[in-house]
Amino acid sequence: LLGLRRPCPGPSLGGAGASASEPQGLERAECGQAPFAWRRRGGVARIERHGVTFLKPLQGRWRPRRNGLWSVAMSLRAKDLLRLNDTGLFCPLGGFTIDPIRPVDKAVVTHGHADHCRPGHKALLATPETIAIAETRYGRDAFGAVQPLAYGAPLRIGDVTVTLRPAGHVLGSAQVVVEAEGARAVVSGDYKRRADPTCAPFEPVICDLFVTEATFGLPVFRHPPTAREVGRLLASLAAFPDRAHAVGVYPLGKCQRLIAELRAAGWDRPIYLHGSLRKLCDLYERLGARLSPIPDATFPKGAKGGDLTKRLKGEVVLAPGSALADKWARRLPDPLVCGASGWMTVRQRAKQRGVELPLVISDHADWDELTRTIEETEAETVWVTHGAEEGLVHWCRARGIEAEPLSIAGRGDDDAEAGG
Repeated sequence: LLGLRRPCPGPSLGGAGASASEPQGLERAECGQAPFAWRRRGGVARIERHGVTFLKPLQGRWRPRRNGLWSVAMSLRAKDLLRLNDTGLFCPLGGFTIDPIRPVDKAVVTHGHADHCRPGHKALLATPETIAIAETRYGRDAFGAVQPLAYGAPLRIGDVTVTLRPAGHVLGSAQVVVEAEGARAVVSGDYKRRADPTCAPFEPVICDLFVTEATFGLPVFRHPPTAREVGRLLASLAAFPDRAHAVGVYPLGKCQRLIAELRAAGWDRPIYLHGSLRKLCDLYERLGARLSPIPDATFPKGAKGGDLTKRLKGEVVLAPGSALADKWARRLPDPLVCGASGWMTVRQRAKQRGVELPLVISDHADWDELTRTIEETEAETVWVTHGAEEGLVHWCRARGIEAEPLSIAGRGDDDAEAGG
């Protein structure tokens, strides 16, 4: 389907009524900020919108769609651009798989989290930052070939055009835009709508088919402002100056974002790192993030180890959640265990993990942001994956949007891999 902004009533859409079939003549109109023009040449329409020209056969009848748009049945449907197979979301016209769950010949990857980016692909296409993350995690020999693609740069692959747009999830994260014959599908990957000093913000893309994540796809998940949660951490540091504040974070994205948020809030003291966080923090800094000073919280044997323990009183120490349950954490001075995740909304989960100070800081969209994003894409069809799929599907169908759950194996619904 190809969507056009509806102009003022008139002959440009076949007369005053909405039941007109093909447009006749030549008209140019302004509708809000979406100028367009069309011309009919035999059975072909030349459609111009935002400086982009489409030459398409006119088949079927024009009909109104949501949000004042018009659409006409084309020879290719957006749903023909993607299909689910045993490797993941496959594009038959391009011969590639988006975020494949096992090694494939051609992979287009949205971001560097391990449940989306796996080693072993013969060819990998992603943003330059995601490629750098993948090579840091897996090594330079993990893929047969890599091809970086900058945001907004169109690339022809087979019979489709692929463009990457920012997803706002972690550094380098991208939505995959797939277009052919006037049809457009967008695969969101993981995304968030909150500001993040370490990555480019999410950009909504108008499309016919939108494949969205739903990690927090239930109305109970409404994340508080990030600044408020960071303020709670700073208040606790002031209230308990003799306790090390050990914060459980995912190594990619959450760790670096929390450091940047603390710096923005005025915390200029060292932020100590568990050794497993070092490589990705160093990569973020090489790519422009301002994180330092970020010394290691590695305890040497003997007297020096005791000195470090004393220095960590009243300091912030970041570590993977699993490390906080390990003997490593016992060296911290009276640790106050914190957790930074959207899952900290669920009190029972925080309690099970021994979290004393739950911080609801998420790298995923919450319920309100998910539904707002769907509305902004103006998609007629929505596929929902990776989380609470049925809740978001029900919301879409109640508003006349065609929606289906899309269960993809290998997508974690826990913050172990998704980051929360």
